[in-house]
Amino acid sequence: MAVGDLVARLEAELARDPAGGRVTEILEAFVSDGEGWRPYVHWNETRYTRNRIARTDAFELLLLCWGEGQESSIHAHEGKDCWLAVVDGAIEEVQFAFPETGARGPLEPTHSHVLPRGAVGYMHDDIGLHLVRAHGGPGVSLHLYAPPYDACNVYCPDTGEVTRIQLACHSVDGEPV
Repeated sequence: MAVGDLVARLEAELARDPAGGRVTEILEAFVSDGEGWRPYVHWNETRYTRNRIARTDAFELLLLCWGEGQESSIHAHEGKDCWLAVVDGAIEEVQFAFPETGARGPLEPTHSHVLPRGAVGYMHDDIGLHLVRAHGGPGVSLHLYAPPYDACNVYCPDTGEVTRIQLACHSVDGEPV
């Protein structure tokens, strides 16, 4: 499936069902159908990259490239839906409970799992916080955020302190920015 077809199918699905009932199936089909994601790959030696494939009012589709040992901050998703499809390598997701209001201290993981190539995961703030990282070497994952957002809260693993960050892309439509 070409990236343009993926975007059209996601647009149609989210217009039909804003909860994205068939999004997992659509992402699984894209991953199993080839390597149409390759033109959007951009790497950075020091941190993972966020590479925008498409953005509409309903969603943002990003390709994230994770070098060995690279991981996201512990973060929330602004109450939005997030699907993650592994297109290359393996990706680990570590989930955390939201810290109690006013509580200080380290955040403890509640769940961890490794997603192999072809697997699709889902995250929402109702589930908790999470971090995402490469597992066993570099990895590449496709992320769908519905609807899109431009800032989020990140959480210090040692204290639970919250910091608001603006999100940025390393590339848009395959071109570095």
